[in-house]
Amino acid sequence: MAVAVGREQLDALALNAEEYGAIVRAIGRDPNDLELGMFGALWSEHCAYKTSKTLLRQLPTEGPHVLQGPGENAGAVDIGDGLAVVFKIESHNHPSAIEPYQGAATGVGGILRDVFAMGARPIAILDALRFGPLDSGHNRHLFQGVVAGIGGYGNCFGCPTVGGELYFDPGYADNPIVNAMCVGLVRHDRLRRASADRAGDAVLLVGADTGRDGIHGATFASVEMDERSGERRPAVQVGNPFLEKLLCEACLRLNELTGVTAIQDLGAAGLTSAASELAHRGRRGIDIDVDRISRREKGMAAYDVMLSESQERMLVVLRPDAEAAAREVFDHFELHADRIGTITGTGRIRVRERGALAADLPLKALVDGVPLRAPAATFVERRPAPVMPAIEEPEAILLDLLASPNLRSRRPIYRTYDHQVQDNTVIGPGFDAALLRVPGTSKGLALTTDGNPWYVALDPYEGTKAAVAEAARNIVCTGARPIAVTNCLNFGNPERPVVFGQLQESVRGLADACRALELPVVSGNVSLYNETSERNIPPTPVIGMVGLLDDLSLRCPAGFQEDGDLVFLLGESREELAGSAYLRLLGAPCEGRPPTVSLEMEGRLQAAMLDSIGRGVLRCAHDVSDGGLLIALAESALYGGLGLRCPGIVGPISREAFYFGESQGRIVVSVAPRRVPELQKLMAKHHVPLHAIGVVGGEEFQIGSDIRVSLDTLRQAWETAF
Repeated sequence: MAVAVGREQLDALALNAEEYGAIVRAIGRDPNDLELGMFGALWSEHCAYKTSKTLLRQLPTEGPHVLQGPGENAGAVDIGDGLAVVFKIESHNHPSAIEPYQGAATGVGGILRDVFAMGARPIAILDALRFGPLDSGHNRHLFQGVVAGIGGYGNCFGCPTVGGELYFDPGYADNPIVNAMCVGLVRHDRLRRASADRAGDAVLLVGADTGRDGIHGATFASVEMDERSGERRPAVQVGNPFLEKLLCEACLRLNELTGVTAIQDLGAAGLTSAASELAHRGRRGIDIDVDRISRREKGMAAYDVMLSESQERMLVVLRPDAEAAAREVFDHFELHADRIGTITGTGRIRVRERGALAADLPLKALVDGVPLRAPAATFVERRPAPVMPAIEEPEAILLDLLASPNLRSRRPIYRTYDHQVQDNTVIGPGFDAALLRVPGTSKGLALTTDGNPWYVALDPYEGTKAAVAEAARNIVCTGARPIAVTNCLNFGNPERPVVFGQLQESVRGLADACRALELPVVSGNVSLYNETSERNIPPTPVIGMVGLLDDLSLRCPAGFQEDGDLVFLLGESREELAGSAYLRLLGAPCEGRPPTVSLEMEGRLQAAMLDSIGRGVLRCAHDVSDGGLLIALAESALYGGLGLRCPGIVGPISREAFYFGESQGRIVVSVAPRRVPELQKLMAKHHVPLHAIGVVGGEEFQIGSDIRVSLDTLRQAWETAF
């Protein structure tokens, strides 16, 4: 059908002609400019998930401890004692590519608001970052700006940044990946849903005045980038963490008032999204008068106000008789609040400007009416793994790997973040998983993010399974039991069949792994169109996971603890080198079949770990992952400041694969000699292979006749500056 607007206008809103036709049919007429802008924002990929929604239905989202699954600001899981952990991960990739400091800072601000909108106090931030190599000035600019933005916002707000991950690859040179995860705590009776369910309730806009920053931010995140993307800088929001802290405290205080019925943050698509979604969740409507909205710029029309993504703003829905009490809270925290509208029973959003009706749309069409896309999918045929020569200098390889950008210590990065504020951090960044105490209890929460893009590039299904399995192993290495998952699926342009095939297989792997390990997916985010001028990022699913440790005194460290302890490898090593850091170091192409994951074996290994740690058998535990076994052993030595004496490693596979292969389902542990029989019995009980490695002690790292290097030399390599 012919459209009443031009192609250029539709492209700016990330809509196509078919979607415009669906809008006309849904409302029975051509939309005006404001209405079209509202549809463009809420029907964007970033808000509507129109390409991924069908795939995401595969994910397991329910479980006996799930209090809130996907569909709200964040997910919530029961952790006992009347408490719930609330968490979510989100992306801020496109804004960070244009303005790295503010892009990353406002990504942190947005995920914080998602958590305290649920009534939960934020207790931790994690970040998963990907950049191009730092030998480029542009990549250094992005890297330094993003790290500064995360630290600047989190530190000023007063929430510890306790974990995350950082990788470099040429595939991210145009499009960095900036994912932020936030975790909070709330009592069950204070858990809040953003659903306006009674006509006549008042709607207040609280926090910052509205400006023009962030207009079309949602649509900007839903299109590929090109050489002109720098012109979209006004679509990047500007953050104020000090104001956000006041807003957080005010919302938590509001949460105690019986007359407050809903709190919703203004994120992507701004007021349009926040107002529409909370009214639609409650099966109601909403009337908004934009003239009542405080602005920080002159000449702003209804279009600007409704689509602005200015930060540090919340919608509060309350009974009219509760407004006075709410304003006392706002006054206490010196926050400005405008009464901008009313909840209605119409099922529509109506926007008035200067007394005239500027927009009048059915919420069902606006929120749920987007036509879902089903792109074609193709799958790249896997090439055989490259054949590499045998290792001639394993010691040099080990030191080079430790010094490589993807394996060296992240201490220079996380030292820029405050990871001790709030005084609940028991194990901070730099280890398998962070561990935080749950105030007022003996419990701890273990937190991690994981994702290996090289595995996913080789096999999206197996690579995503591996990300879930590794996250769970990182959690159990602390002694905690994995309880739930959040995810951020970062992919290129899904209109390209290869990219959609990657996304399709990745979601299938995520679903199968979570189902097998009995882990519900309670929240998440999909970030597509991470492409610049037809150059897509590597497929990058990131798994955020939370675990529960019932008794913090049983926690297990990652580093060697005592001279004379015996070191063992749990799990099976196989001839698997494809996708490894070792082959990348040697300059080999990323080809072959990545390490495969036996989910049945993962379940047995993790049960054995929890059994062993719960009985106090293990002195330390550290997951074998990037870089392989020797890297894991070296890290355990460096974490604990104790050496390792290994008489020699022999096995049924090549020395290269045993030293540097990245077979999944493996953990390095140390144990006091007197408890070795108990460890052997437990591993036999759970049918987990056990391989003796060596003895803790001394100031050297020695592997047979192949490697003999001082801990100081190891540390110098590991602490190579970025």
